[in-house]
Parts: sequence; structure tokens; C-alpha cells
Amino acid sequence: MLTLLLTWGLAYVVSTFGTRLLARWQKRDSVKELIVRLLSIITWVFGLLLTAIILFPGLTPAKALGGLGLVSIAVGLAFKDIFENFFAGILILWRFPFERGDYIECEGLVGKVERVMVRMSYIRETNGELTVVPNSFLFKNPVTVLTNKASRRVMITTGVAYDVDIKEAVQVIETAVKSCHTLTDDKPVQVFPKAFGSSSIDIEIAWWTESTPLGVRRSTGEVITALKAALDKAGIEIPFPYRTLTFKEALPLKQIDS
Repeated sequence: MLTLLLTWGLAYVVSTFGTRLLARWQKRDSVKELIVRLLSIITWVFGLLLTAIILFPGLTPAKALGGLGLVSIAVGLAFKDIFENFFAGILILWRFPFERGDYIECEGLVGKVERVMVRMSYIRETNGELTVVPNSFLFKNPVTVLTNKASRRVMITTGVAYDVDIKEAVQVIETAVKSCHTLTDDKPVQVFPKAFGSSSIDIEIAWWTESTPLGVRRSTGEVITALKAALDKAGIEIPFPYRTLTFKEALPLKQIDS
């Protein structure tokens, strides 16, 4: 019992002082956290081995390590998913580019990384819900780090009527977008006619803004509002869908007496 208490105390000391010593190290926080956890695990393993040797005097370190190997195989087979998530968590903490506070997207899950544990990660979705994700899920599937950079590009498409001067429309749109305050100043605004739509000339608009989901939504709303006001002021029509109906035979007209 005393050995276990000493092991617990030593693991606490290793964790506390390890965190303080690594705080000055110019590495990612996830790497520092991983090293501290591995040191704590090693401390507990040696502490449990020492306790077993004390409790069973005939047990030598070689026998203890051999027995530990057999137990590890049995436990590994019984708890395959748990160990899979454990090793996936180690690889995520060591190699993956996202940190606590980043926004990520993975298989339809979009949210802020609140904590990366060894076996699971806590993702706060944009609607406020907390999702606990097994690390193997993040390791096996493509993960998009939305906030890997301070800004990212946003694209929308608008349309103008076919009788509008396209060059004039592009100039009006570009001026309107550049007047918005949520744009990243050192990134370009790009406006290009894209395609012949069913009832309009489609124009693609791209700009850069804050990379968080809220920043993108805020900037998109400002740009759309500015575009509508600028096109209305210039007398440029944003057309509704037009449909031309052609009948095989002429439709009979019937006069209604008033």
C-alpha cells in the first residue's frame, strides 16, 4: 500500500514539474502534454511492478516483465478498441496540426477542439453541443483544420441579367466587396464571370476573412448586404428564374364577360 502511495506521489510530482519545465520549450502544447502523460504512465508501470515484487518475494523483475507481456497481449485483444483509440491519441498529440482552440471539420462534424485526451477528444460544435469523439475516428478520417491560418477564402455566386454590361457589373461588385470591413486587408478580392445560367450571367466572388465559422458567417452576411445595395443603386438587375413554356398546340382563348 505504501508503495502505491509513493508511486501516486511520484507520478504527481513528475506531472507537475514536467509541465513547468516543458512550458519554456518551444514546441506545440500537444507535444508537451504527450511527454508529461507518457512520463506519468512509465512511473505507474514501474511503481506497479515494484509493488508486485514486494508483495510476492519470489517474483523477479524478469518474471514480472514476462508476465506483464502476456497480460498485455490478453488485455490488448480484449480491449482492442480502447488501445486503438489510445495509440491514435498519441499520434494525434505528436503529429497532427490542430491544437486546443482550433476549429476542425471531420465527416460532417464541425466544432472547436476543447481538449485532446489520450483516448478521446472533446469537440464543441458550433451549435454549443459538446461531442466526445474517439481519437481513432479523427485519425482514420480526413480532418480539415479550418483555423490552421488566421484567414481563409470564402466564395459565393451571384447573377445579373443578360442585358447588363458585364464589365460594369464586375466593377460594381468588386467595389462593393472591397468596402466591407470584415475582409482581410492583405488578401485580394476576386470577381470573375463564371457561367451562363438559366436566367442570368453567374458571377463568382471570392475574398478572404477571419477563419472561424462565426467570422465566415459574419463576413458573408456583410458582403451579400453590400452587393444587394450596390447593384440596386446601379440599376443592375438580379433576375428571378425565368421559364418559357412552349405548347405543341395553340391554347384556346376564352373571353370572360364582365
